[in-house]
Amino acid sequence: MHSYRRLTLLACSLGLAGILFTGTTLAQEASRSFEIQTADGLTVFGDVYEPENVKRPPLILAFHQGGGDGRGEYAPIIPKLLEAGYAVISVDQRQGGSVFEGVNRTVAALHKGVEYSYCDAYPDLEATLEFARTQGFGRIVAWGSSYSATLVLRLAADYPEDIDRVIAFSPAGGEPMGACQPREYAANVSVPAMMVRPEREAAIASVAGDLEAFQEMGHRTYVSPGGSHGSSVLVAERTNAATDAVWEVVLAFLSGSD
Repeated sequence: MHSYRRLTLLACSLGLAGILFTGTTLAQEASRSFEIQTADGLTVFGDVYEPENVKRPPLILAFHQGGGDGRGEYAPIIPKLLEAGYAVISVDQRQGGSVFEGVNRTVAALHKGVEYSYCDAYPDLEATLEFARTQGFGRIVAWGSSYSATLVLRLAADYPEDIDRVIAFSPAGGEPMGACQPREYAANVSVPAMMVRPEREAAIASVAGDLEAFQEMGHRTYVSPGGSHGSSVLVAERTNAATDAVWEVVLAFLSGSD
């Protein structure tokens, strides 16, 4: 796993999630933090971010990749989404860790020795969606990274009346995902959907097959320059490539203007 040393989390007073992306002048605080209960009784921790002067903004539910946490993975991404007029809710799923040098609060609160598979985290996404419905935002976009990219496809398939569109960055498949496979879920997605993959992943036979299958289902695909996995294709410091073109495609899809 890569170590992102430039990414630092700061704890704010009053329970707010302070995020600083060092190396820039950016410091972005969450509007508020929250805790929710899943259907199977687990406490999941998350944060709400709201753009300034936008009435009832569209909402992005941003879920992190394996080994990660919401604040760490999305620290350099959320500010650009806020600037574009989106509210964002990110959570720490029960399958994660400190790969982005952050703290996965949900995992930290688990009893010692308790571990969950990638598929096991799906109730965390459902609980986040249920919470989001109560917050008074506009249309909802489900956004996933790696294993959570596969799970957001399931979320969009299960709740098409609540999800306006879904974007999946490097959706994970194969043996590590067990019974949770992106092609099976994507086949049941009726809302606009996009799969994003970096070039180095698109060259893998199984991934090329996923992209082809996604296109045959009528969904969108995009192969980005650079080599970072998941949502990190949007972060120049992680992918070692320009990200303007990727952002242009992603924002166009999110807005429905593509």
